[in-house]
Amino acid sequence: MDKKGLSERDICTKFVTPALRRAGWDELLQIREEVGFTKGRIIVR
Repeated sequence: MDKKGLSERDICTKFVTPALRRAGWDELLQIREEVGFTKGRIIVR
């Protein structure tokens, strides 16, 4: 498999998340994907 052709999301789904599960991380309490932290735009001054 050519990892250079995969997107960041593909890498996380195929490699990172399974490794975290094997290491004993709780999927419901410790693993979050694509978490938003605001309901709107962030205005930087």
